[in-house]
Amino acid sequence: MSELQRWEDRYAAHGYLFGEAPNAFLARQATRLRPGWAALSVGDGDGRNGVWLAEQGLVVHTVDFSPTAIAKAERLATQRGVAIRTECADILTWSWPHAAYDAVVAIFVQFALPSERARMFQGMKQALKPGGLLLVEGYGSRQLEYATGGPKQLAQLYTPELLRQAFGDMASLDIEEYDAEIEEGERHKGMSALLDLVAIK
Repeated sequence: MSELQRWEDRYAAHGYLFGEAPNAFLARQATRLRPGWAALSVGDGDGRNGVWLAEQGLVVHTVDFSPTAIAKAERLATQRGVAIRTECADILTWSWPHAAYDAVVAIFVQFALPSERARMFQGMKQALKPGGLLLVEGYGSRQLEYATGGPKQLAQLYTPELLRQAFGDMASLDIEEYDAEIEEGERHKGMSALLDLVAIK
């Protein structure tokens, strides 16, 4: 089974795979966001984070490679009374724009293998305007012990060192590593090892 078909099957299930509420880390960043900002939600799945950003008044572009997920994101936006621009594309081969967004949000985009991750991280930085805000949350290496979501391969998990190496050229960089209980639909549920990154270009 292809990777696309695997995700299509997951998103075809009833309801929203990761829930309808925004990621908790993202929601905690609300005071950093400004209405009218152009925002990119990377690998946004069935839309919970992109729709929430639109509810904060941002102009949202959400990208995911699953047509089923994109359709669900559009339905969620309609239900919430907000507009989002959706694009069905593989973020790993996507042509990242230059200096197009005030904010780039990447929540649990750990489908990328190490060989693919560097290009994706570089694309996120490239897509930000000078002074733009980058928000990233991912699972840390201890997540293999919790097994409450995320990839099963250590190489796809984050460490502070990995993120510092990738984003150390940003104007400011704050990385926090911690354990917390999360509940995001059926796929992310329980005590989890997390890394949060807040950076300014």
